Amino acid sequence: MKVFVTGGSGYIGQAVIRGLRRHGHKVTALARSERSAAAVSSAGATPVAGTLDEPSGLNRAAADAEAVIHLAQADSGEADLAAATAMQDALGSGIYIHTGGTWVYGNTDGLVDEDAPWDPPQVVAWRRPVEDAVLARAGQGGHPVIIRPGLLYGGANRLIDTFFTRPGVAAGAIPYIGDGSQHWALIHVSDLAELYVAALDATPGAVYVGVGGVNPTAREIAEAVSVGQGLNGRTQSLGLDAARSRMGPVADAFALDQQFTPARARRELNWQPAHTRPLDHFAERR
Repeated sequence: MKVFVTGGSGYIGQAVIRGLRRHGHKVTALARSERSAAAVSSAGATPVAGTLDEPSGLNRAAADAEAVIHLAQADSGEADLAAATAMQDALGSGIYIHTGGTWVYGNTDGLVDEDAPWDPPQVVAWRRPVEDAVLARAGQGGHPVIIRPGLLYGGANRLIDTFFTRPGVAAGAIPYIGDGSQHWALIHVSDLAELYVAALDATPGAVYVGVGGVNPTAREIAEAVSVGQGLNGRTQSLGLDAARSRMGPVADAFALDQQFTPARARRELNWQPAHTRPLDHFAERR
């Protein structure tokens, strides 16, 4: 299948491109710079020059594909919807996979699935109208699919490294917010890449949470990261106000207590996460 990917030079994007190529798909990927073009080429895709804020270019690239995987993060809900609209217009009945996130559900009050109600923190509240519009295409002959990834680990760990690991190493103790009892719904980046590939076979209008089915607490993760970083398990509690001051609005998302099951993706897509021991991963010495 010919697949066009946005965000292909990023942390998730390169893993997705490699996953697509392993499964025999032909991949083109949006590249806004020579550096991005080199990254997507190295992962196995043919670069297509353009940016996310150029709907006409996105439309042309999507028109040459049979499926689109939209991974790039737009600057606003309006920009994300404009990009999604341009690509869905070009695809017609082709497969369009849109990226959301589990943070939109807020606190889950136990183990839940994709049908849990939304209660998003402000940092991701903009996603609702975008995802509603994307899914509405299923009733108009389109083939939308949404994947809502949990918190990623593996490779660079991205958000965890940025907001917890590196500052913690500098301070001599890995932080967690509050008492650290909130659960985080984790997924390894390689497993998430395989989920995107599997979602090419999803039915129109399908929604999947991208999680590995293991939901450790923030404190357990901090303790494991501390061991892996040579800090002998040293951690420190960070109050929510202090976390907001240090991290900005994303602190409210990290403070959420979330537990999810990947049962729907396992059942409908025959997808199985391979990485189910995230604490062991974090505790490995780097």
